[in-house]
Amino acid sequence: MVLVLKKGASKKEMDDISEKLQVSKGVNTKKYCGVIKLKEDPLLIQKKMRDEWE
Repeated sequence: MVLVLKKGASKKEMDDISEKLQVSKGVNTKKYCGVIKLKEDPLLIQKKMRDEWE
């Protein structure tokens, strides 16, 4: 989304843009906590994946 505030904008136009900026849906990351069950240490997995590039 692009919001343009032009020089000389009225107070109402500035308030409208301010309201649009305040609206934020966000993401609930807590619902993903504990979803993946790993059998291996995450750091070991990461090292193996990096070694595949070489």
